Amino acid sequence: MVIPRQVFEQTIRKFFDPIGPFLDDPKVSEIMINGPNEIYIEKGGRLTLTDAKFPSHESLMSALRNLSQFVGRHLDEYTPILEARFPDGSRVEAVIPPASPDGPSVAIRRFFKDSLTVQKLLDFGSFTPEAGQALDAIIACKQNVIVAGGTGSGKTSLLNVLSSFIQKDQRVVVIEDARELQLQLPHVVQMEAQPPDPRGRGKVTIRDLFKATLRMRPDRIVVGEIRGGEALELIQAMTSGHGGCLSTVHATYPIDTLNRLETMAMMSDVQIPLNAMRAQIASAINMIVQTTRLLDGSRCVTHITEVLGYDLKDGYKLGDVFIRKYLGRDPDGKVISEFVPTGRIPECLEMVRALGMEFPANMYAAAQHAQQHGFESADAPPGGHGH
Repeated sequence: MVIPRQVFEQTIRKFFDPIGPFLDDPKVSEIMINGPNEIYIEKGGRLTLTDAKFPSHESLMSALRNLSQFVGRHLDEYTPILEARFPDGSRVEAVIPPASPDGPSVAIRRFFKDSLTVQKLLDFGSFTPEAGQALDAIIACKQNVIVAGGTGSGKTSLLNVLSSFIQKDQRVVVIEDARELQLQLPHVVQMEAQPPDPRGRGKVTIRDLFKATLRMRPDRIVVGEIRGGEALELIQAMTSGHGGCLSTVHATYPIDTLNRLETMAMMSDVQIPLNAMRAQIASAINMIVQTTRLLDGSRCVTHITEVLGYDLKDGYKLGDVFIRKYLGRDPDGKVISEFVPTGRIPECLEMVRALGMEFPANMYAAAQHAQQHGFESADAPPGGHGH
């Protein structure tokens, strides 16, 4: 007899009763369970230890075993790591003994049905209306954009928001390890990688999906996160005419993003001379949008950086289009900063104008100011350390 899904969902919720209030609280973005007696939550970018506890080690293990059954994965001492999702879509990563000797460790990344919008990011001060206008134009003219940032810096949320700039008549194929993106577009095809079953069958990797996607007539390809050898396929697709790709990468500065992509592309089983690969990366990626999480817990965009090419002598050439300038902290400890244009006008200007669009006036004013003060806008501070 097959248990109806709804009953299964209610049962799982019952097993996770001790953290029920946090699962219902829209302000909680992450729940961290370090064994049955220590539960932390993240709210507004800050971590807090709660009073919540599971009755025992066994009750926490039962909850995890039920969840593993719900998603059809194995969880025991031979497969002690569980990647799963709650019925509401929240992402669960659990490690149990012997791999986690002090007891089961669980991190739950909440899934919010209310998608972030451009307006909400503007309200949070993540970027400015002018930077939004620039990104809208950059994405409309099918530049390849990488959103980079550290863990919890808001990369996926930002990618969701940037995807809203894609024209509504385009076919967008989304490839993810675990489904997180919620693109607000009419024609979206979702692909999700699959782990092997206990007998090692049925594994589908991001690379497998990527190869299949190229034959599915995508107008754009969105890869949730690049983590390994699929970087090379993505770069080759970008250089062979698949414009307008969007993806995220774990990296702290724009220059680190390119170095990370290089390292991941080298994980592929295709052998390419290093300089040829670097030249390919530099011609594939047009823009890097860098996000970070500031000391006060707020998440914001710190750089919009153009990739200008690669040469043997100087390596990757980058030019910041917008950078965040830090002005100190207010009495409450909140970081004060402003997100300003550097005076660089992106090389896709003609393509933007061909679409009947325009970059914001403050970018041209900054370019004029740069020229009047004796340095070309092209010599704006290099991408990477524009603090």
